[in-house]
Amino acid sequence: MYDCTKTISKRSKSMQKACFHAYFPIQTYGLCCFFPIFGQQSIKTINHNMRKIALLLGTFLSAVSLQAKVYDVTTYGAVPDTTVLSTAAIQSAIDECSRSGGGVVNIPAGNYKIGTLVLKSHVNLHLELGATLFGSTHLKDYRKLKSDYVSFRTQGETLQLIYGDKVKDVEISGSGTIDGRGQWFPKLTMNDEGITRPHLLRFIQSQDITVEGITLRNSGCWMQHYLACDRVKIRGLRIYNRNNHNNDALDLDGCHEVVVSDLISDSEDDGITLKSTSPRLCENITVSNCIISSHCNAIKLGTETNGGFKNINIRGIVVKPSYNQEFQLVHQPIGSSGISLEIVDGGKMENVIISDINITGTRSPIFIRLGNRARGYYDGQVIDHVGSIKDVHLSNIIIREAGPYGCSITGLPGHPVEDITLSNISMEQKGGQKKIPVPQDEKEKNYPEASMWGPLPAKGFFVRHAKNVKFKDITVKTEEPDERPDFVEVDVK
Repeated sequence: MYDCTKTISKRSKSMQKACFHAYFPIQTYGLCCFFPIFGQQSIKTINHNMRKIALLLGTFLSAVSLQAKVYDVTTYGAVPDTTVLSTAAIQSAIDECSRSGGGVVNIPAGNYKIGTLVLKSHVNLHLELGATLFGSTHLKDYRKLKSDYVSFRTQGETLQLIYGDKVKDVEISGSGTIDGRGQWFPKLTMNDEGITRPHLLRFIQSQDITVEGITLRNSGCWMQHYLACDRVKIRGLRIYNRNNHNNDALDLDGCHEVVVSDLISDSEDDGITLKSTSPRLCENITVSNCIISSHCNAIKLGTETNGGFKNINIRGIVVKPSYNQEFQLVHQPIGSSGISLEIVDGGKMENVIISDINITGTRSPIFIRLGNRARGYYDGQVIDHVGSIKDVHLSNIIIREAGPYGCSITGLPGHPVEDITLSNISMEQKGGQKKIPVPQDEKEKNYPEASMWGPLPAKGFFVRHAKNVKFKDITVKTEEPDERPDFVEVDVK
């Protein structure tokens, strides 16, 4: 039996607050909403209003009395012992919680070993302080799952530690830790993008998802993948993902209405990444107040861009090198780029605003690239057009200790990037370069990387195939004398 007498006060308080504001608009709109008397209101109308208030008050008090049921996983047989697999016990608690209308599946303090957990609607998986879910080190303990959503990364079965597909109103909360122990899962082939290794968290086609307060460590691949989800909140996470290849910190993939804030992340691969591995755009997304360390791209839109990006706002971000340089695979200790904005698979990017960014390190701090890799999101798909980048605004950016590469904004012949503004940007970089000629190879089909041309002909910004690019209040300084100009423009209108 489970104990249904415990409560999680935060959930009930938020419900009480919502009920209060829903039923008592006098709190917001003033007393006249229920009492527009002013000397002319009849007694009959007053009595009618009083009856309405009494009815609403009863409804409000009933809502307050409701408390979320708590399902303690140890009651279902979960054992705080990493030699014992607790997957079935925790899954039973999740299933019963969802069947009963929802509540909290509570993980008490202790270390638990699990394989794949499948989350269900209306479940809050809550990790108490001192609770850690450790992923099993054996692939046989992970369920092979295939979503019916068609995207580049769902063409076959995938592995993940915690999974939700077509779920609603799901939370992962608390002060505990989820550790995937991803170092146990080797890269299988040269082109293995991590699909054969377990992701830590994966949600697909889901709505009203909240992940808050916990620590995430050591995924076999991407730490978090949210694919085609709506209304997602990701807040206050501590992320460390530097134990394997493809170790991104966060991937938002074709999601709508997302708020990301107050993350501290350190990853071997990309940091906070938006992408679209299907025609569905990333749209209406806000990222703020985060500290990001990455050996690759700290803030990235791309590489997969079959759909694209619209209405993206990123602000208040600190980018800095990792505090721990002992583990390094193929990327750069200082990071490849601070901001990387890419369209290479036929998608569209528009209305992107990035402001108040502090970047320390990175070889090429700002990289904006329209290319034509033209990779489809399913086998055999042909991408027969070049995408577009327009209406991008970067402002209030401080760059320190950058490598010698410089920044680039590049389109393709006949396909310019358009309407780009950069203002109030201060950059200090290593310098020490001789004059460098403009690279002749467009590298139209290449994988987009900030270092794809090596050190650039400008120590500040190299701009090619662009229209209506505006610079205002840009300063560039170098540690060593550098013969390159601050700006080089080719085919710019």
